Amino acid sequence: MEKTLGEIARLVDGELIGNKAIAITGVAGIKEAREGDITFLANPKYFHLLEKTQASAVITSKELKSASKSIIRTDNPSIAFTKVIASFLPAETTHPKGIHPSAVLGKNISLGKGVAIGAHAVVEDGAAIGDNTVIYAGCYIGSHTRIGKDGLIYPNVSIRECITIGERVIIHSGTVIGSDGFGYVAVDGKHQKLPQVGTVQIGDNVEIGANVAIDRARFDKTVIGSGTKIDNLVQIAHNVVIGENCIIVAQVAIAGSTIIGKGVTIAGQAGVAGHLNIGDGVVVAGKAGVTKSVPAGGVVYGFPAKPHETALKISACVQNLPRLYQDLKELKKKIEELEKRLTNG
Repeated sequence: MEKTLGEIARLVDGELIGNKAIAITGVAGIKEAREGDITFLANPKYFHLLEKTQASAVITSKELKSASKSIIRTDNPSIAFTKVIASFLPAETTHPKGIHPSAVLGKNISLGKGVAIGAHAVVEDGAAIGDNTVIYAGCYIGSHTRIGKDGLIYPNVSIRECITIGERVIIHSGTVIGSDGFGYVAVDGKHQKLPQVGTVQIGDNVEIGANVAIDRARFDKTVIGSGTKIDNLVQIAHNVVIGENCIIVAQVAIAGSTIIGKGVTIAGQAGVAGHLNIGDGVVVAGKAGVTKSVPAGGVVYGFPAKPHETALKISACVQNLPRLYQDLKELKKKIEELEKRLTNG
């Protein structure tokens, strides 16, 4: 497929500075791009890469006024580049259609218009699946679970009984929704299981990555707010409530009964202890260990997690420990020498 740079500028409603007749035959990242490719650059601190990339053209923000190659200036380079990628892809992604003969369907289920269910998928009694939702091969949908319209459930997802999932939800392979929460009580030195009889409620426009585990509540419900995006390998424990439009990055673990506000970002490999309140707009930096509640708008880092600026200062001090230790040894030696002189008169 080939497009002119002028056609791409019109597609993204951008301002073209350069040669509108340049032929674009592909899309790529700024470091991987070759002649004929178009790429994008959203962060001003990487503007220096414009001089190194081999791309024929670059989609940029409006902060950039000019460059040594053709550019398309836009309000949001990332969104504009997404449109360009879509224009180079095949017109339609092929998802399963219809009900595969090997699918196992329970009693009293409700299937909306255009629902697709792949090979060897199981839909238990009383489940309901909304219009145009696609259930790929090998999925399990538990009894009385509700899935909204326009959903996309990739292969080998397990959704247990009595779960509620909103509209336009994407769930990637290997994820388990509604497994039992981790609840035990010690009786005579043995761990006795506590029943987990709650549910999970997932809002609209949520995307859940591969191999995510979202536990059902002990009572009541575990909640994932609308618009929230969850990366791969995330653990969300029982009775956790996550607000709308949050970003939860890979390998995050959130312990039970913690409440997370709206627009929160939790970066990779961070851990959040149980029964905490994380306020709206909080940013938890990568690998942070959150052991106390964080007020709205806070940025925390380190273990135990501290305000970001404090954590950076502590980190800087730790890096200087070898030098400080050597300075201390030298000071101690000088003090000992001074004491000897004083003693010897």
